[in-house]
Amino acid sequence: MSDKQTNTWLTRRKFVRMALLASPALALIACGEQPTATPQPQTQQLLNTPTSTPQPQPQTQPTAVSTVQKSDSKKAQTPTAGIVSVNPAFAMPELLGRPTNNSIAVNIVPVKKLELYVEYGTESAKYTVQTKTIIGEAATPVETLLENLQPNTRYYYRVRYREPGASSFSEVLENSFVTQRAPGSAFIFSIQGDSHPERPQQFDADLYMQTMKNVQAEGADFFLTIGDDFSVDKLSPPTKEGVEQLYIYQRQFLAQIGKSSPVFLVNGNHEQAAKYLLDGTPNNVAVWAQNARNKYFSQPAPDNFYSGDTQAVEFIGQLRDYYAWTWGDALVVTIDPYWHSAVPVDSVLGGGGDKNIDLWDITLGDAQYQWLKKTLEESKAKYKFVFTHHVLGTGRGGTDMASQYEWGGKNKKGVWEFDKKRPGWELPIHQLMAKNGVTIFFQGHDHVFVKQELDGVIYQSLPEPADPNYAFYNADAYKSDVKYPNTGHVRVSVSAQQVKVEYISSVLPKNETKEKANGTVIYSYIVLPKN
Repeated sequence: MSDKQTNTWLTRRKFVRMALLASPALALIACGEQPTATPQPQTQQLLNTPTSTPQPQPQTQPTAVSTVQKSDSKKAQTPTAGIVSVNPAFAMPELLGRPTNNSIAVNIVPVKKLELYVEYGTESAKYTVQTKTIIGEAATPVETLLENLQPNTRYYYRVRYREPGASSFSEVLENSFVTQRAPGSAFIFSIQGDSHPERPQQFDADLYMQTMKNVQAEGADFFLTIGDDFSVDKLSPPTKEGVEQLYIYQRQFLAQIGKSSPVFLVNGNHEQAAKYLLDGTPNNVAVWAQNARNKYFSQPAPDNFYSGDTQAVEFIGQLRDYYAWTWGDALVVTIDPYWHSAVPVDSVLGGGGDKNIDLWDITLGDAQYQWLKKTLEESKAKYKFVFTHHVLGTGRGGTDMASQYEWGGKNKKGVWEFDKKRPGWELPIHQLMAKNGVTIFFQGHDHVFVKQELDGVIYQSLPEPADPNYAFYNADAYKSDVKYPNTGHVRVSVSAQQVKVEYISSVLPKNETKEKANGTVIYSYIVLPKN
């Protein structure tokens, strides 16, 4: 093996360590090797997509409803075994982020030094524009921006690359995306609950990849996670490299969606991306976690399209932790208590700690609250969706907790304390959402699908996407007749006439029955415009 080959191989090992913990097959994939002994032909066009599932045809017209095909248990392969090896030039597939009315970011991670550019156009295989050629260094995410796009338009793109000095460029498989929808346009977005890769009892890599396939087949305009996807709990001790590996590992899955559906991340309690850990140095988990998040996933910062957190944090810069944008007839808002509370909101790094803190100390903070108020009040969108990891960032339940602390204004004994505890705030968060016509509030944390409603606001708790036990967690915390166990994701179809919310099941082939099949709509409901 030459020195050059040795360096490339050592670089790829960095992306494999976390994969080995959950799926040997996925570890082989990350290495650029096949999980089976069947040799693969060398081709000029190198694929980054699953071979066991046909690539969904890009939609040329927006649709309000999309269906997921049920898998054939006799023919289905385990998802990780069905993935073609990642293009040897790249550590993981490309991933889209920050879509606007006229641009989108493409995040690329080469495994060796490469010259890269992206070509794109409004017709498949007909590329009329290309970005400038940039240099990507080994094992370092590089971002390129596709600009001067037309709104409400589907674009087709592919990454082209070569080693410096090579005579020609190779390419990866074409993917597509859509720019900001116009009001009145129908579209789909999808969302997952807590994936918890660090918990074997709640995470199966093959089942998680099945969920990714289900979402990919829907052709969603964008995809959101709800937190607890990059838990540092099992890192002992946590290190910068160890934290970064969590984001590398998760991206192997999310990029299966993110090649065509931009990915938005919501912070959870187990990420430990949290204010209370800041110590004035760059060497702490909160800094490592947020920097890895923004390095491997292109997240929004305030600009002419997105609003959000303008705060800069030492050793990080802009947090990109909360943000909002309008898409078609929908306002989409994410909020985050973890970066704005001086105390641990829920989990304490390393375990232990005082979990009997005054929950009035858990907060969005003044700046985020005033931003949320302004965003909701000024939006003319027909539908308004708000996302965070959980009511108050801790506890169990949905509307069951909505009367408490800064969310509802009362202390645990039911005594109103809001005016004293939050001077300068007009209303508690729930009342603010109700007053401003929030359609659905989405949360995770409780690992269960539950639909509730309070004062016209639907509270939608999300199931886990990879639980191999299909468990019914925390059901007793909810006073609701609409609750279902794991596993799957939620699809939201938005049109001018209505919003349709569907819980889509994820089931491993070995667990499928007539009553429990992959891709089944377990529960659905319709929400009409408030005005």
